[in-house]
This record gives sequence, structure tokens and C-alpha cells, in this order.
Amino acid sequence: MLDYNMPLWRPPSEGNNLIIQATLGCSFNRCSYCDMYRTKEYVARPLDDVFADIDQAAQAWPQAHRVFLADGDALVRETDDLLAILSHLRARLPDLQRVTSYALPANLINKSVDELTRLREAGLTLLYYGVESGSDEILKRITKGATQDVMVEGLEKARAAGMKISATVILGLGGVGRSDAHIDGTAELINRFAPNYLSTLQLGLVPSRRADFIARFERHGGTFEEQDDAGMLAEQTRLIELLAPSRPVIFRSNHASNSLPLAGVLPKDKAPLLEVLALARTGMVQLRTPQQRGL
Repeated sequence: MLDYNMPLWRPPSEGNNLIIQATLGCSFNRCSYCDMYRTKEYVARPLDDVFADIDQAAQAWPQAHRVFLADGDALVRETDDLLAILSHLRARLPDLQRVTSYALPANLINKSVDELTRLREAGLTLLYYGVESGSDEILKRITKGATQDVMVEGLEKARAAGMKISATVILGLGGVGRSDAHIDGTAELINRFAPNYLSTLQLGLVPSRRADFIARFERHGGTFEEQDDAGMLAEQTRLIELLAPSRPVIFRSNHASNSLPLAGVLPKDKAPLLEVLALARTGMVQLRTPQQRGL
């Protein structure tokens, strides 16, 4: 339908929705574990080009009711630009119900609550936010560009604006040696903020990122030893044991990288989730084979 600038990435839940590229690439693009936009230079696309894509999509798919704004960093655009894009979407798609985008820590820090509120009122109602880890040590080792306090500050601004947050955590980011620090800090962050949705995925380093990831991790001391499936399940267990959010959090581990799909609402479903994990750790529940997984 549209001539996308590839590669094109989107959250799994946006697979059946219309994707409009408001930006290309990622303005940060330094996270050591991420390979998504290494072949692209960041650019905010001209508004006329974005409008033309919306017009073309509306002709081919006039009943589209959900839109994801790509690439990895649409929210870095000036607020007036985003408001113009949202207005054009509403004008061309009469059934539009929801617009979403990724959000980086810097995006939320650099926008005011008023700006975020205006964007939410214009239709941008849910943000996909990569927490990855809540440990300041791990965040430094993976070049995330933020601390736990910075992330919570930005996320609270989004909540004050009425936006929903779908957060992701990457199991295995601390390796074997710093697993507890990674999970304990992550649980602390989630308990401080309690996003609407929380998903976990398992670290899977593509060959082009492996050496750089390990070198940057070990630059701060120690060595990095990758977790196996048993270690990932132990981390998932520890995370769920420690989570005590003040508001209900819809939890999923259904990303294709996970060895064990899980679903529930925390803290209500903590006990049954831990029961399934215990069975999986003793071999009573079958894990996905490596051939059944992907990034």
C-alpha cells in the first residue's frame, strides 16, 4: 500500500494496524543491544510527505481505525508537527480510534505535561516505552541514556497527561553475574510507576551487535556471560515475586523471543504465574524450542 523506507519495525500488537512513518530511524540509536535502525540516519520526514502517505493510505484503507507512528522515535518531533499529523489522520480516517508510537526517555523529559496532554487529546493515547532495566548500573552498561529516576520522571509526566504506557523489560541484560541487580532494579522501577501494560522479552544479540554489546558492558568492569533458558526463567520468577504495583498491570511474555509465554494481571495473578514458572523450571511445562522463537 505504501512505499515504506525499510527496515520497518513496530510492536507486535500493531501488526494489523496502519503504520505511518513520521520519522525515519532513531535520534538516539546508541543502545548497545539494539540493531533495529543501524542502517538508517535519523530524519524527521517533511510534513507534506507524511500527509501524502496518509492520503494514499486513506484511499486504500478508509476504514483503518488504529495507526502506529513509526519509526523508532516519532515523539522527538516538534509538538506542532505531531499535532498537524494527528489532525490530518483524523480528517482522512473517519473511524480512527487510536494512535500510538514508541517513546524514548528523552522524548518524555523534553516535552511538558501540557504538550503531552495536547497530543493525547489529539489522539496519541498510548506509548510503547522500552524500560529494558531499572538498574542504573545496567542502564549505563547498555548505553540506555537514562537512569531509573529520569525514566520515572518522564513516565509520570505521560501519566499526568492521561496517556497509557506499554513498557518492555529485557530479561538477561545483566548476564549471569549481574542478574539480581538487573531484576531488583527493574522491579523497583515498575513498582514505582506501574505501567498499564508490561511485557518481557529475552535478550537475543544478533551477530552484528554481540561484540560491541559485550565490549561496552565490560568497559565498566567484570565480564558478561549470557543467560541460558534456565537463567531467564529464574529472572522471570524473581521479577514476578518482587512486583507489587499499586495499580493493576496487564502482564505478558508473549514476545517471540520468550521461551515461556505467560499472561496475567499483576498483582492479582502473581501466584498462578509463579506456579507455571515453577513447573517450567522443573521440566513439567514444555518451553518453546529455539526454532519456534524469533526477534
